[in-house]
Amino acid sequence: MTRPITAGVDGTQESLAALDWAGREAVRRGLLLRVVHAWRYAESLVVDRSTQQGWVSEGVAEAVRAVSERHPELEVSVDVVEGEPVRALARAAAEAEMLVLGSRGHGPVLGFLLGSVGQQVIAEAARPVVLVRAGDQPAAEAAGREVVVGQHGDPEDSAATLRFAFETAAARGAAVRAVRAWTLPPVFAYSPGSLKLLDDSGGLEPYEQQALTEALRPWRERFPEVPVAEHLEMGSAGQVLLSVADRAQLMVVGRRAHRTAVGARIGSVAHGMLHHAECPVAVVPHE
Repeated sequence: MTRPITAGVDGTQESLAALDWAGREAVRRGLLLRVVHAWRYAESLVVDRSTQQGWVSEGVAEAVRAVSERHPELEVSVDVVEGEPVRALARAAAEAEMLVLGSRGHGPVLGFLLGSVGQQVIAEAARPVVLVRAGDQPAAEAAGREVVVGQHGDPEDSAATLRFAFETAAARGAAVRAVRAWTLPPVFAYSPGSLKLLDDSGGLEPYEQQALTEALRPWRERFPEVPVAEHLEMGSAGQVLLSVADRAQLMVVGRRAHRTAVGARIGSVAHGMLHHAECPVAVVPHE
């Protein structure tokens, strides 16, 4: 099944930048662009439901007209739905190649994503969610800027994240920088089995390098045209990824949703990238 690239719009500058980003990506991949707006009837306004819906629809249509003028070859569909934003966006993400939303960065996510709502959308989405800032420009996707992707754990742990990074780089003619951060584990974390693996590899750093190389192997074979840089560095994953974010046209990180008493929460690495990386950030759910 061919999935669209879906953009959530709400009239903010951040969401309009996300719509532009999604339009460019849909053109590159030859996919339908689906535009979704979720709205709620405001009883406090003196106008009726039909009038409010008309205002909403016209605002969305204006945004769509702008992106269609920039990309006349692009096929666009529009869905204006009344309902709770998290549910509407999660449903839209389930049917999409990716969901693209606006993000303020350096603070709470805007629009649909006020407060904890943004984290709920990202945590509950079954497909990748890309967050784009208001200042995003097409020039940032110029040759030389890389698709930076975080890799951790065993190959299967980051398979979905690496797949997304390589597919995106291939569509853009860009290089991938795969980043694996490592730290010294506490002594009690060692087991006879892990000690043998470390001994066979020649130490901690060679072991980590081998793990990164093995995780990348199937994706190098599947996408031989994509240049790949292996980046191994000691430190926390968030700090290491942010240290190379200035060379990225897109940052790709994985996530496992954490359920708490107050709802779903994303991991600290994804959270840090969304708040501090200047480039768009793709958060990819683990398979």
